[in-house]
Formats: sequence, structure tokens, C-alpha cells
Amino acid sequence: MSAHNIRLEVMQLLEKKVDSFVEQFLIPVEKIWQPTDFLPNSEKETFFDEVKELREIAKDLPYDFWVVMVGDTITEEALPTYESWLMEVEGVDNEGRNGWSKWVRQWTGEENRHGDLLNKYLYLSGRVNMREVEVTTQHLINDGFDIGTGKDPYKNFVYTSFQELATYISHNRVSQIAKKFGDNKLSKMCKMIAGDEMRHHHAYSEFVNQIFKVDPSEMMLAFQYMMKQKITMPAHFLRESGERISTAFEEFSNSAQKMGVYTAFDYVDILQKLNEKWEIGKMTNLTAEAEKARDYLMKLPERMAKISERLVLPEETKIFKWVEPALVR
Repeated sequence: MSAHNIRLEVMQLLEKKVDSFVEQFLIPVEKIWQPTDFLPNSEKETFFDEVKELREIAKDLPYDFWVVMVGDTITEEALPTYESWLMEVEGVDNEGRNGWSKWVRQWTGEENRHGDLLNKYLYLSGRVNMREVEVTTQHLINDGFDIGTGKDPYKNFVYTSFQELATYISHNRVSQIAKKFGDNKLSKMCKMIAGDEMRHHHAYSEFVNQIFKVDPSEMMLAFQYMMKQKITMPAHFLRESGERISTAFEEFSNSAQKMGVYTAFDYVDILQKLNEKWEIGKMTNLTAEAEKARDYLMKLPERMAKISERLVLPEETKIFKWVEPALVR
């Protein structure tokens, strides 16, 4: 039987557990938080006072912080790309509305709240050029992305396991920095988003765990493949208005590194955590090729850590159209 057919069989096997995955890792709509819970209430007379307070507190946050906030928001706002990509994965049948398509839609429903919340906060803050942010978001959705997984569920679940943990780290650090600058409300918002991302990470890494139990060699090779080509972030095609090919993502990453929001060391740490979570070092019953892949993955964090130590960031911060220096002290 071909690897493709085995993958489909494994996805069908796991599909029988999708309801329990939904129950374990997602929260019912009526119980989960909504963006309005954390924003000034537009129905109340106190709305303008609340907005004024939000804007005053926002004035203390530095330039690089706003660049990171915008990059995080745009990443969350490009959700249509991620949903359409996941719906194309082998084993996900949207037309037949199978269990996997139910998972993707409900995961999307939870993720959709993140962009809504951050977008409204940025709009009210008065610290960023919202039109430029919106233009970049539309470009990013138009351009799509290529994360190198194809329609392979194994590679896709490695990607989402990694990516959800990376977004947890990013939102959690932004939350800590906001708190340090006295913006407790923004800190709470980002902490709530980070909590969702961590739950989603647990879900996708559990899917991988389940696959390792039934198809260990192929799962190992998929993991190696993704780490060899490096995990690219969903917003890697980020570009500002008027640009065709852009270094915006690279520059945004530099700001994130400078603020300590998401660094090369975090990338290494995530890989280490996945190795531990999936007990890669203890894995047996592998083909010779998969054993080599296992050994490669076990040595990779140390190799990558050495490269990270040599990383030098440019001293100057790029001035983005999204964040005008005049708006930020």
C-alpha cells in the first residue's frame, strides 16, 4: 500500500476520535471569551472615557512594541488563508462534512476572535496607521503562503504543533511587556489569546502523537522533512503598500527579536519541546531511514543553538508605514 493511502487510512482512524478532540481541546461558543469582554463597551455612556484611558496608557509603549503588535495582528487576520489550506489536507472532507472538517471549522471559529480583538485594540489606540495595516493584511491574504507541507496531514500537523506554540510564546511575551509598561488591559487580552494558542498546540501535538503510535516511521520522516526545510511563519510574505517583494517580515522579526518577543532561541526551544513531547529519543520499530531521521532530530537543537548564538541583529529599526514615529514617542 502506498504512503498516500496509509496516510488516508490513519486520518480515517483518527477521525473516529475527533469528537473527543473537540471536547478536550476546544471550548463551547457560549463559554469561551469574546473580544467585547476586553474592549471599551460601545453601548455605554462611559465608552469615550474608556477609549480615552486606553489611548493614554498606549502612549507609553515603545516603537518596536507597536511593530510587533501589528505583525501579530496581521498574522491573526490572515485566517482565511489558514482555513482554506487546512480544508485541503488529505483526510479532511469539507463536502462530506466529515469529522476533520468539523475540527477545522471549530478551530477557525476560535482563532477568528484573535484578529477581531487585536484589530479593534489597534484601531482604538491611535498609535498606528490602520489603513496601512489593512492594506498589508489584504496583501497577505491575496498572496497566500507556502509552508512546504503540501496536502500531507503528517507534515501539516508538525507545522501546526510548532506554529501554535510559537504564537503562544509571542502573545505571552507581548502580554508581559504590556504589563511592564502599565497596560494591564492589553496584557490581559494577549494572555487570553496565548491561552487559546497553547490549547491548540496541545491538540495538534496530540494528533502527531496518535500518528506516531500507528505509523511511526513515516511520521518521523515527515517531522524531519519539516525541520530540515525550517518552519516558516504564516506571515512570511508580509509586504507594505506599494511593495512587490518585501523584507517586511524579516524586519518585523528583527523588532520581535529586539523586544525579546520571539527569538531564534525560542525556535530551538520549541524543537526541543517537541522532541521531548513526542519522545523522539525513545522511538523504536523504525525503518533504517526513519532511525537516521530520529538521530538527526535529536542532534538538531544543539546545532541550531550554536547558529543562534552567532546571530547579529541590525542596530537600526526599520521605519514601517504601519507605525509612524510621530505617533509613538
